[in-house]
Amino acid sequence: MTASLADKVMDNIVHAAELYYRLVILVAPTGAGKTSALRDVHKRTKAPLLNVNLELSQRMLELTNRQRTLQLPSLLAEIIDASTADVVLLDNIEALFDASLKQDPLRLLQGLSRNKIVVAAWNGVIDGEYMVYAAPGHPEYKRYPLRDFLAVSPAAAE
Repeated sequence: MTASLADKVMDNIVHAAELYYRLVILVAPTGAGKTSALRDVHKRTKAPLLNVNLELSQRMLELTNRQRTLQLPSLLAEIIDASTADVVLLDNIEALFDASLKQDPLRLLQGLSRNKIVVAAWNGVIDGEYMVYAAPGHPEYKRYPLRDFLAVSPAAAE
């Protein structure tokens, strides 16, 4: 019997508790079942499932572009810290990649994962030894080596 994507996330949550960065990234393209898997994990663990785009946009409405860039890390930390749970599930993290906000999405997530286990849905692919967001040449393109976090993808769940 093959493990579901949610099962793989659950297994990695257990392993993440032992790491310096307690970060699990669910890597898959749009429509691959990331949100469904996070909802399943939410039902099993009661961990809060947060829509990062929605939460950040509500907090940044009245801010200037410069203030958004400067305050995004602390706003994101407030969103995560508002939960008393040991595990937090993050979906819709695309705002972190907005080129105008000048952020390093992986570094932000790693920083947040020092105090809690953070599971984030990453809209991208695993390409060899790298995790990729967007296509080369796109303003939001990011490519990170697969280290200092746990990666889960649908291909690994089969």
